[in-house]
Amino acid sequence: MINITLPDGSVRQYDAGITAMQIALSISEGLARNVLAAEVDGEVWDASRAIEKDSTVKLLTWNDAKGKSTYWHSSAHLMAEALEALYPGTKFGIGPAIETGFYYDVDFGDKVLSSDEFKQIEDKIIELAKTKAEFVRKPVSKADAVAYFTQKDDEYKLDLLKDLPDGAITFYTQGNFTDLCRGPHIPNTGFVKAVKLMSLAGAYWRGDESRKQLTRIYAVTFPKASELTEYLHLLEEAKKRDHRKLGKELELFAFSEKVGMGLPLWLPKGTALREKLVNFLQKAQAKAGYEQVITPHIGHKNLYVTSGHYEKYGADAFQPIKTPQEGEEFFLKPMNCPHHCEIYKTKPRSYKDLPVRLAEFGTVYRYEQSGELHGLTRVRGFTQDDAHLFCRPDQVKEEFMKVIDLVLYVFKALGFEDYTAQVSLRDPENKAKYIGSDENWALAEAAIIEAADEKGLKTVVELGEAAFYGPKLDFMVKDALGRKWQLGTIQVDYNLPERFELEYTGSDNMKHRPVMIHRAPFGSLERFVAVLIEHCAGNFPLWLSPEQFIILPISEKYEEYAKKLSDELKNSDICGLIDFRDEKIGRKIRDAEVKKIPYMLIVGEKEAEENKVSVRRHGQGDLGSMSIEEFKIQIIKEITV
Repeated sequence: MINITLPDGSVRQYDAGITAMQIALSISEGLARNVLAAEVDGEVWDASRAIEKDSTVKLLTWNDAKGKSTYWHSSAHLMAEALEALYPGTKFGIGPAIETGFYYDVDFGDKVLSSDEFKQIEDKIIELAKTKAEFVRKPVSKADAVAYFTQKDDEYKLDLLKDLPDGAITFYTQGNFTDLCRGPHIPNTGFVKAVKLMSLAGAYWRGDESRKQLTRIYAVTFPKASELTEYLHLLEEAKKRDHRKLGKELELFAFSEKVGMGLPLWLPKGTALREKLVNFLQKAQAKAGYEQVITPHIGHKNLYVTSGHYEKYGADAFQPIKTPQEGEEFFLKPMNCPHHCEIYKTKPRSYKDLPVRLAEFGTVYRYEQSGELHGLTRVRGFTQDDAHLFCRPDQVKEEFMKVIDLVLYVFKALGFEDYTAQVSLRDPENKAKYIGSDENWALAEAAIIEAADEKGLKTVVELGEAAFYGPKLDFMVKDALGRKWQLGTIQVDYNLPERFELEYTGSDNMKHRPVMIHRAPFGSLERFVAVLIEHCAGNFPLWLSPEQFIILPISEKYEEYAKKLSDELKNSDICGLIDFRDEKIGRKIRDAEVKKIPYMLIVGEKEAEENKVSVRRHGQGDLGSMSIEEFKIQIIKEITV
């Protein structure tokens, strides 16, 4: 008998050789019908694979990320089977699951696949899925694997086999299709009920431009047809909310080829939005004891050699700026933290002075590849709401928890209510990627885990996602469409204080090393604004809106009254404008709705005589007539909330 420990901590005994599917059946038939795979001692297995020793087992369904990934990878095999049936002689590269489905890189020879053929392929996939063919795993010797794909004349699988050791090769077969794959897979094809081929792209084999370009087919599948319908609806909604589209329509930001790719230009309305975010956080930071600093946009090469950024990122940064002085080089600032370390060193520090909290909205520059640039979410110049806290070791947890409070305050104010805290640790199998001692890493990781636990955060642990100098707590936020974004981040760093030889005098009158905490609740203003635009579809909270009102005079006769109202509102720090155009009032209202201006104030003869305004709320319609004082009270109350 072997002991199987389940996620709730309960332990069940079974005969050796039990499968995850049999374990599911022993619990309930309903559960068994939904099991896609199993996590056995942290590794994802086929639900039909025998378990021979005491193990911790988690049964994976569509609701688990790893279950969904297994489902989509199996769907890639199913699509490959359909392609091979429809287009004999097709050769296959790789077909992994991705966050939004899966793709397969395919060589059709001389044939050029068209999106007009998507429906035919989808129909074939569903036809094959209905056979409920099992995914059968089979260990294969390297010689047999080479012989199989040589006979099949598939050079891509033969190329993959070169890197695989004998004894670690498996085939998976479903129906009439066999693929080189380590798995795992779902029990059978019958779980696939709906499919949609999304797009085509070109992809060089193994990312090498000197090798053949394959056809990459992106697709997605679901266990219910209704889920596909809902997914496609969300995609349409996402197109409407695309921050690049809304940013242009709302006149928030622009890009110029002459200025350079990935370097955003903030227009007046976008700048107003951005400045409101800055002022909001600066006010919160001042209350929390932060001091504002400003550092240059460039730094001497030696600064980044000392910090370690040159070694890790130098090749991917903008090229150095050379000066007339022989051998002198500067870099566009990729990070603010080295500059803040130098500010800390400007004077002696005592244990009584700590923590020192330095904050800066600092613009940094990183050379992202042109193919990776995407609106405001991936740019080459961006402003971080950066702060670095220098504290004693006994202050780390308390300071970390205060930063968590600040991040959650920001999320609440901006309507981000669904988030998970990701504890990003270093990869224990690849420590060469990181700097610093094992002891310091252990201390830093423990501080983050304890602080997140005491705050009661919903957390997930991800190995290998730490920064090169320390572990971090990344806040993964879901927007209104359920998409996940990484926004705020907090990092504990024992290494930069070592590299910069930072010190403070302790109560024992001896020199000690401070611990550094990096934090950025927004992450970057550019990315945060992009996510915010898509989250609220451009309908910003009233306090953040660049234009909170627009006054719509019915005719030229009431423009003086409109100016008087505008001045009165602006004197109360309520921002807006007047539509002076010679247009009918219906057109003015429609245009204001398109621009998503929260309040429309219509003024005509009656309003001017009674010193009132007719108020409309964007998305709600007519709110009736009120005095300007009544409107001011209402809008100030809403802004304050």
